[in-house]
Amino acid sequence: MKSETIDSYDKAILEQLSTNGRVTITELSHIIGLSKTPCKTRVKRLEDEGYITGYRALLDPIKLGLDHIAFVEVKLTNTHERALKEFNTEVLQIKEIEQCHMIAGGFDYLLKVRTQSITEYRHVMGEKISALPHVASTSTFVAMEAVKEGVL
Repeated sequence: MKSETIDSYDKAILEQLSTNGRVTITELSHIIGLSKTPCKTRVKRLEDEGYITGYRALLDPIKLGLDHIAFVEVKLTNTHERALKEFNTEVLQIKEIEQCHMIAGGFDYLLKVRTQSITEYRHVMGEKISALPHVASTSTFVAMEAVKEGVL
């Protein structure tokens, strides 16, 4: 986010919408202290400029039976740009991978994998993650409790 191009009203709009994307423009304008038209104009600009990338329902993964979380360190056999692009493209196809981050350190990627059980995780690891292009090795860490999760 380019904080130099947004002011305190924009930041307040973003903060409110990040916690309640269903708030009406009328409610939002009252909360941040602007009239309705300028508030609506600012929201539209923030959407157009890419600060707001969309609106969605936040689902409870536990209620959906997806309470097994594993973090996977992935080392690649090759870290040339072509290999990274191939890995990145294929990792997007695995729905169980909730997050994927390229890491500067002793391994190349950190994955957050969410499944229903250790048995399902084992299948995802063996059939999907290990089969990703250029994977040399993996190391798994199973989460025992999520203390804090969320989005901005």
